[in-house]
Amino acid sequence: MSSTSPAPGKSRPADVVNEEIRALWMRAEGQLTVEQRQQYQELVTEWAEAVREEIVKAA
Repeated sequence: MSSTSPAPGKSRPADVVNEEIRALWMRAEGQLTVEQRQQYQELVTEWAEAVREEIVKAA
């Protein structure tokens, strides 16, 4: 599966990424494959960056 990360400087909202994380876990029924674990890690990284950006914008 290809990376879901947006182009540099263009991030998706944290809630959108969070929904993708939840959907990944639901599809995997709690048992991630190696490929899914990689995707999960990428999504969590993207989510954390989106949260940081949202906090900075709110400040």
